[in-house]
Amino acid sequence: MNGSLDPEERVMSDRNWVTETALPLPAWTSDILIALSKLGWEPGDEIDVEIGGTSVSGIDVGEVYNKKWQSPIGTRKYNKDAFIIIKNQSRRDLSKSQPLEDFNPRHPYKKTKDKK
Repeated sequence: MNGSLDPEERVMSDRNWVTETALPLPAWTSDILIALSKLGWEPGDEIDVEIGGTSVSGIDVGEVYNKKWQSPIGTRKYNKDAFIIIKNQSRRDLSKSQPLEDFNPRHPYKKTKDKK
């Protein structure tokens, strides 16, 4: 027997699974990991991934249409310059803006008369 699966043995550890996978990873994955570490994001953060740079057909073209130039309503096309948006919902600031406690403008505030 090559391995042991004793109950005391911790099968899943906190090791970095990205660097220990058997699959070769593309070079851009390390760029993303470096960027996320620079931002201070952690593995437990709630992350949303969205795609931008797309268009959705909003015109009903009917049953017979030119497939080269038109697409049925609701068809999503990805532009050649589409991009990925990564949002960290855990670090999002949802507090409302607060008024200034001491508002001291550099010039005095004067009320003006309405012109008629």
